[in-house]
Formats: sequence, C-alpha cells, structure tokens
Amino acid sequence: MKKQKIHLIVSDIDGTILNDQHQVDQNLKDQIPLLKKKNIPFVLASARSPLGMEPIAHELGLGGNPLACYNGALVIKGNPQHYETIIEHPLDKKEIRTFIELIKQEFPTVSINLYSGKNWLADRFDKWIQIEAGITGEVPTIQNLLIPVLDVLVPIHKLLLIDEPTMIQQLYRYLQTLDFPNTAFYLSKDNYLEVTAKNVSKENALQEIAQHYQVPLPQVMAIGDNFNDLPMIKLAGFGVAMGNAPEPVKVQATAITQTNNQHGVAKAIEDFIFI
Repeated sequence: MKKQKIHLIVSDIDGTILNDQHQVDQNLKDQIPLLKKKNIPFVLASARSPLGMEPIAHELGLGGNPLACYNGALVIKGNPQHYETIIEHPLDKKEIRTFIELIKQEFPTVSINLYSGKNWLADRFDKWIQIEAGITGEVPTIQNLLIPVLDVLVPIHKLLLIDEPTMIQQLYRYLQTLDFPNTAFYLSKDNYLEVTAKNVSKENALQEIAQHYQVPLPQVMAIGDNFNDLPMIKLAGFGVAMGNAPEPVKVQATAITQTNNQHGVAKAIEDFIFI
C-alpha cells in the first residue's frame, strides 16, 4: 500500500501504543519528533482519565497536544492538573443516580468507579481497583456512598463497572432491557463495562479533534485494537487495526499492522506515512 496523505493521527492507548507489559513502544517514541517535523499531530484517545493519560503523553513528548479522555467525554489541553477543557459531554445525573442505586441493589459484587475530570472515586477498595490502579498508576478516593457525591461533583464524565466476565456480561444484557435514553453502555474488555453520555464515542472525539486542527477526515489516520475503537477506525480516512485486534475490527479497517508487542503503531506510521 502506498504512502498516504495524512495530517493528523489519533491513536488508542491500551493494546495499541502500550505492549502487554503496559510499556510505551520505544520505536514510536523515536518517531514523534519526525512527525512534529512534518507538522502531523499525534493525539491520544482513550477510556483513561487525564491523570492516567498524562504520563504516557509526557513519555512520548506530545507537549500541548489535546488528550481525548474517557473516550471523548472530556477533551483537554495543557497540564492535566490544571487543564483547559476543549470539549466535554457529561453524564445525565438523574439517570446515573438511578443507575448506581440499581447496580448496588441488583449486582452488589460489581465494582463501581466514578470519574469526574481528574478525580477517580470508587465505592470500595477491592481486587479490581488494585488491578486498575496498577495499570493506570492512579489511586482512587474511596467513597462508600457514591450517591451523595453526585450532588457535589460537576460534571461526571464516566462510570467504569468491573467484575468477573460472566457477571459483567449478565449486567450488560440486563441493561439492554432498561430505558436510559441519555446514557450509553459498552464493553471495553470482557469484564469492563464503560458508562458515558449517549453522544460520547471515539468517533465523535475524532471528528471534534479533526475540527480542532482543521484537518479533513480523509487526511486523518486512526489506530486502535478493540471494538470501542471501531467507530473512529471506520470514520477516519485511513483506519488501522492492530494485529491483536479482534477479527471484526480488522475486516473494517483500511489496513492491519503488527501487534502491540511488535511495534504495530510505529510500523503503521513507517509503512503508510514515512515511506
């Protein structure tokens, strides 16, 4: 496949620019200065929080590039400790209040995580919180009663529900039978259920970032490894699926690169932009 006319790259993080040991691809780090010379911004889009994304952005040397946090529910620029909000799509608090009460009553083993800006709150410190903290490097505030928190935290950008895969799958099927018109639910892992506002997706995030840079969609490359990346992979002029992506994601991508353990993102940039 020949070199593409790309003026913006939007990339997922986990399973994409990070290997299975959660380390940033060194080959990609070497490419960032070359992208800067070509005036091609490299923007991260992830389900992670600002604080979970900042160390990775810093390690890559991305400077003041925007960060699309919580899959685009919050797009920021600048230091995540004192950031500028470019775009945000908060959750409907009335629906979330009902939702949390339902989870606590019907699915008590599910770990509930609430994200507002750079703040992460959890209802208890269990094994799932320990695992998530190890991945992101963040430490949550433990708040036994999340409902009162809804009255003071403004806005709320995401909920993350974690449990054994069978329980999360059961919860996901159950939610399909309920009416939450302003809230969206999707699986980011077999045991991770993400909850955001209905209009939040990486597809919308990509469109908003492209508008921010005034780059037409045909000149945008999107890179990802999972189903929540598929909307932006399909929308971008050049969508790249990682070698470790599920087959349904691969078949809808423009191109397939190597896995996240084989420098897949760096290989895609080398193959389709630099050469």
